[in-house]
Amino acid sequence: MTGRKTAVHWLASAAPDPEACRRAWERDPLGVALLPAGRAWDVLILPGGLGHRTLDVLTRVLDRPGPVLADFGDRRVGFFVPPGTAAHWLGTGIRAAGPGTWIVVPHPGRAARSVRWLVAPDGAGTLTDPMLLELAMHEAAAGPTRPGGAGG
Repeated sequence: MTGRKTAVHWLASAAPDPEACRRAWERDPLGVALLPAGRAWDVLILPGGLGHRTLDVLTRVLDRPGPVLADFGDRRVGFFVPPGTAAHWLGTGIRAAGPGTWIVVPHPGRAARSVRWLVAPDGAGTLTDPMLLELAMHEAAAGPTRPGGAGG
């Protein structure tokens, strides 16, 4: 099974009807799915500038972080973290999506009109450790603004 197909299956497993989600992506591979957070993952959503700088820090210390989404305006960056993280997260300007919330997710490896993968899911369920993410956010917040990036 290819990495992209495995990633589709992993993401779709969070859907109320995984088969319907996969079929929809097969018919419209440039489309998006609306998936519930809190089952397979939660999402921490950072302001764009801080999110990009945080990803820069994470990629210096990790071989591969978990999936990361960005909107096309780069106003928001979402990090996929273990389920339960949203319930305990406190941070000014950080949105936490957990149970009861839904996330717009593009087909893995492809961009949609409203959202794109900065780090696509690997299909194995790799998620970013929330403690490491928090440390990376602190370092990113203390560091210089990313050249050409949106403000945090």
